[in-house]
Amino acid sequence: MPLSKDQILRIPLIPVLAAQALYVRSIAQKLPEPPGPRQGHAGAGEKLSLLILGDSSAAGVGASTQANALSGQLVEHLSQRFDMDWHLLAETGATTKSNLGKLPDLPPTRFEVAVLVHGVNDTTRLTSKATFKARQTRLMEHLRAQHGTQLFVLSGLPPMHHFPLLPQPLRWVLGCHAERLDRALSELARDRGDCTHLALDLPYEPRFIAQDGFHPSEEAYREWAHLVADTLLECLSDEAQMPCLGVRP
Repeated sequence: MPLSKDQILRIPLIPVLAAQALYVRSIAQKLPEPPGPRQGHAGAGEKLSLLILGDSSAAGVGASTQANALSGQLVEHLSQRFDMDWHLLAETGATTKSNLGKLPDLPPTRFEVAVLVHGVNDTTRLTSKATFKARQTRLMEHLRAQHGTQLFVLSGLPPMHHFPLLPQPLRWVLGCHAERLDRALSELARDRGDCTHLALDLPYEPRFIAQDGFHPSEEAYREWAHLVADTLLECLSDEAQMPCLGVRP
């Protein structure tokens, strides 16, 4: 597979990029994963089981509690319509590969819908687009086979070329690669009938960035959860899809 322009250009920058990556790691403020429940039951109405699987953003880093993070705010939105069982499996540093290894930790229950939040750590490790795409496919196939998952929301990558923590040219290189992996998610959604790609179309503003200059703020989590909820509700309201998605009255 031919190299892209940014891949060719970054070759002579490798020593600089390596030094910058070490520097960022040394100065980065390490925010904790917020406290709060990571599974539960909420709401009333049609029954729905939900899995949120991902990295530190899925785990809510940058929020004060899980209630103010992605999982809590998403459950708050969806529980207004659904009688929900939900489960969060996410941790700082997780990649698609590491979460493939975590799948045995899931309870042996059905998850009709899964929200997958991966890509930032795959980007910083410069995982190739083909490898990332293959691992995402394996993740979905396992969840479909073992947990009956019928619908996947592939949450898009954030605009890493704007992350204030990252110096140039590292920011540019990671931003280009994040866009490449986001295209992989979009292609999966285009080619499969059981998933949808959610582009993170948030305006890039300081209020959406946590104090570490890297993770979402609580306001960003609120907007993100709203986008995910709207995407799910649109999919689940499609009468043609409702039976195959397994949403139960």
